[in-house]
Amino acid sequence: MEAPGDKMATTHADSNQSVLCTPAPKRGKHGKPAATAKFGSASVPIYRCDSGGRIRFAISHYRDGKRLRQFFTTLEAAKKEGMFVAQRIQAGLQHVTDLKPHERDNYAKALQLLADSGIPLVAAIEDYTRARSLADGEPLSTVVGDYRRHFKPLTRRATLREVVDELLAARQQDGASRSYVSQLKTVLTRFADAFPGEILDLASSDVDAWLRGLDVSAGSRNSMLLCVKVLFSFARERNYLPAERMTAAEQIKKVKVKNDDVSVFTPKEMAKILHAAPPHLVPILAIGAFSGIRMAELNRLDWSAVDLERGHIELRASQAKTASRRIIPITDNLRAWIEPLPRKGKVVRTALLHREVTALARALKLEWPRNVLRHSFISYRIAKVKSADQVALEAGNSPSIIFKHYRELTTEQQADEWFGILPKDAQWETTYQWDHRARVVTLPESEA
Repeated sequence: MEAPGDKMATTHADSNQSVLCTPAPKRGKHGKPAATAKFGSASVPIYRCDSGGRIRFAISHYRDGKRLRQFFTTLEAAKKEGMFVAQRIQAGLQHVTDLKPHERDNYAKALQLLADSGIPLVAAIEDYTRARSLADGEPLSTVVGDYRRHFKPLTRRATLREVVDELLAARQQDGASRSYVSQLKTVLTRFADAFPGEILDLASSDVDAWLRGLDVSAGSRNSMLLCVKVLFSFARERNYLPAERMTAAEQIKKVKVKNDDVSVFTPKEMAKILHAAPPHLVPILAIGAFSGIRMAELNRLDWSAVDLERGHIELRASQAKTASRRIIPITDNLRAWIEPLPRKGKVVRTALLHREVTALARALKLEWPRNVLRHSFISYRIAKVKSADQVALEAGNSPSIIFKHYRELTTEQQADEWFGILPKDAQWETTYQWDHRARVVTLPESEA
């Protein structure tokens, strides 16, 4: 039994409604409560206390097996807390409730704010704390505003594979060349295999790590990066990526390629190859050596673009690597090489002719460095015209590249010899044996 003046919370079986008893005018000598808070069968007495001339009101109850006494400066505050304790006793929840009055107000307000969302309070707090951690101290309203500005225009989330398929279909529909579509398909299929997730989730570090993991040369790596950049630009156009941000591919720079290994044929070597070539190989060799057209561009060239009357070759934007139209002058010796040829249809009838060209070089005991005809043309052309700007326009390159890598590789005298190479007597009767399966050219004894 508790001492008078410290009555504990009790229950009454005959009461089902909450009641706040009218306070007694003063505390009796036997410790009667000044008021009692009741809810159902639970009641909590409220006692009036004098402390140093000040009036206090106290409630006493048990929580988690321990007695707890709480003091208040006003009777109304004590009643409010007493009613809360009585409700918890009635509900059997007293053992799990440790909230202070202001904490309960915050709790009730939080529930009210979440009422329309249907999100449990615990789930909301977990999500909030995780978001604050990821935001690195930034206000969540600012982070969400940035997200809406960048990502709200997105039409939908798409996997990398889906975007690759759409890009290839679009390029084919737009009339892109077969070789270009094939290159995109080869590179981007490997890329999509490495990243099965959504394109929006890819970071520049992912793309860079993939490129570095490929066992390819620096030039090939740059070419593959270009294909990936085409993919990401297409994804941004289709609203799969934010329009106002750099894509993951755009953040990666090309690898620096060493161009100090530019190899050229001497005029004597070029004459040897041309004079041993049958008529069907002359277009590849002569146009490549005396106009500087890239092999990929030459494969797309039609004889209708070769205008002997005006003296130039027109390379349309759709045919050029740089996607810009080029006019290339026909030199006097180039005219001599192509004028006798039938000039209808494609200049290069089949890409297999390139294998025959390199096989011919091997038969003549000559190496065939990569892009040797183009490198040779640029080197001899700048030695002859002395203008990097002019050669850049003709070759479809930048003046800085021309000046940096091709200037002074050859002399003006060698350039005159190069652009003075002409067909030999009986040139158009030249033949040899070509085994396309073994890729071997067998020259006549006079040429061997």
